[in-house]
Amino acid sequence: MLKSVNILNKRAKFDYEFIEKFTAGIVLTGTEIKSIRLGKASIAESFCEFHEMELFVINSHIEEYLYGTHYNHKAKSERKLLLNKKELKSLKKSLQNKGLTIVPTRLFTNEKGLAKLEIALAKGKKNYDKRESIKERDTMRDLDRVRKV
Repeated sequence: MLKSVNILNKRAKFDYEFIEKFTAGIVLTGTEIKSIRLGKASIAESFCEFHEMELFVINSHIEEYLYGTHYNHKAKSERKLLLNKKELKSLKKSLQNKGLTIVPTRLFTNEKGLAKLEIALAKGKKNYDKRESIKERDTMRDLDRVRKV
């Protein structure tokens, strides 16, 4: 039985408003997947970018595998994402709109043990939108306290 890994990008939810979500596979080497299964990865500062008709995640940090030899991977490098051609075309067309970007929201392993990356087509929030999110979260927290009593 494999241990499930679930690494979140909490900052993305605060900074962006998600429009559409996709689940993509990632092209990884052996030492990268071993580090991910140990939970030694971060997608906090990462973003996605197109090169030709291929989508890459950039600035994601996967720590070097402790028991890796000279075959070990670089901690920060571009990693190719695997999506259907239809999804890639849709994302590329959507990026033509001003203000939209693709951000990784969650890195996880599925029931087969394969690493997947949940990405979202997102629009950046303004400062007043962020304040509104904080206010909304605080009111929900207060309502939950009242309901429990």
